[in-house]
Amino acid sequence: MDSKKIITVITVITVMTMLLTGLTGCGKSGDTGQTLRYVLEAEPATLDPAKSTAIPESLVELQLFEGLTRLNTEDQPVAGVAERWDVSPDGLKYVFYLRPSAKWSNGDPVTAHDFEFAWKRALSPELASENAYMLFPIKNGQAYNEKKIPADQVGIKAVNDHTLEVTLEKPTAYFLSLTAFHAFYPVNKKIVTSSPDKWSADITTLIGNGPFKITGWTHSSKIEFAKNEQYWDAAAVKLLKMEWPISDSQSTRLALVENNQADMMVEPPVVEHDRLTQAGLLKISPYLGIYYYVFNTQKAPFDNVKVRQAFSLSINREALVTNVVKGGKKPAYAWVAPGLSSGGKDFRDESNNFAKEDKALAQKLLAEVGYAAGQGLPPVTLLFNTSEMHKSIAEAIQEMWKQNLGVTVTLSNQESKVFLESRAQGAFQIARASWIGDYADPMAFMDVFKDPSNDAKYHNPAYNSLIEKAQSTLDQPIRLAAMHEAEKLLFEDAVIIPIYYTTQPFVVKPYVKGYFWSVLGLADFKTAYIEK
Repeated sequence: MDSKKIITVITVITVMTMLLTGLTGCGKSGDTGQTLRYVLEAEPATLDPAKSTAIPESLVELQLFEGLTRLNTEDQPVAGVAERWDVSPDGLKYVFYLRPSAKWSNGDPVTAHDFEFAWKRALSPELASENAYMLFPIKNGQAYNEKKIPADQVGIKAVNDHTLEVTLEKPTAYFLSLTAFHAFYPVNKKIVTSSPDKWSADITTLIGNGPFKITGWTHSSKIEFAKNEQYWDAAAVKLLKMEWPISDSQSTRLALVENNQADMMVEPPVVEHDRLTQAGLLKISPYLGIYYYVFNTQKAPFDNVKVRQAFSLSINREALVTNVVKGGKKPAYAWVAPGLSSGGKDFRDESNNFAKEDKALAQKLLAEVGYAAGQGLPPVTLLFNTSEMHKSIAEAIQEMWKQNLGVTVTLSNQESKVFLESRAQGAFQIARASWIGDYADPMAFMDVFKDPSNDAKYHNPAYNSLIEKAQSTLDQPIRLAAMHEAEKLLFEDAVIIPIYYTTQPFVVKPYVKGYFWSVLGLADFKTAYIEK
């Protein structure tokens, strides 16, 4: 073993020892009281709800903040800070009535002015929030973000301390779901304006309005929480404390749980799944996402729909998931991921699977356009961002195309930043992609391929029309029918190859109860408790 490897091993052992030692005060299994120990998978880059983009940040913020609405166990919006609301018959105006009992963790009242300030701040071009687009359904939100109009023309108005009036560009059936998203959380106007650049990094100024408050943050090591007694629904909060060690190592996170130094963690190593399942520790939660390949529909040979169809028909998803992907993932045969309730039914259950696997038909289609057995087909390159898993999947599919179509496909990997730019610029023929829904509605998926631009360079007026129809009505049967029809069209045009639906594997001790894991990838511990 060379010196570099020895140093690496020593470093890992040291980090592991520090984590385990640092948590000895957290108590042992069965002796934790109402304290939950969740191992966070990464140090939050920011806890400013307008700026955060990753799951670890969103997970922490969900415990510290609350929007006008909050998602229930069915991922449907229910009353949060807003105790009720009125919606105009045309679906363009919402009037939210805030709870008089809503307070910040420092005791200040939560007001409609805080919401107006927070939403306009998230939209402001000066902040340059990556989440700004989520607020574009609000009238003039996009125009303000693009510096075309002033902030006072945006459709957000605090009528008084407890009444917020919101005007939309067009009816948005999922708007109440959006108001539960972190970009729509309020922030304490007084605190943020007094320390605009540092307030969210200091526990003395990180003031929230959710079920918990932050009491400690040792960066890259641990975050500590306490029950927020100022929370309007504090009676429903059973946990008194939460202690979250931080580690980006799957093995370390699992070791913390198995050594009784933590109660819950996500993404255990795949090689441990069978053992953890037998031990009754592994759980698999639905996760609103899909892993897929996208065609550049404007670049040869994939500017021919029959070529796209042939490539799509030639992969075996079951074999891929069973032998390569694993992790409880589910083969995908459509676009919209399962887990989205529509009228009491799952959107996925109401619609057919559109992707098929048919080697003979794939060969026939390729021959019909002059490429029998792959002969004469222009060179094809599959692009993916650097990752062992992406490489393994690409190699497996490369072999399937070789065996089923007689086509030799070249693999090319790029560093993530370069890869994303290549996809955005259309500098590819076929590329790896994934999509995670930002809100619990099928439209979180369906508008991805609507004009004016998308990675596939797909332009179909009929598809655009169906999406616009679904976006412009509050009639649920009409909008669902339009989205189902649009999804069917997406596969008739063979724009993508769905591969698998994502899931959220996690390990949890059996005494942890009452938590809710959203299909958006977030665990809500508002009603969690420890059952001794």
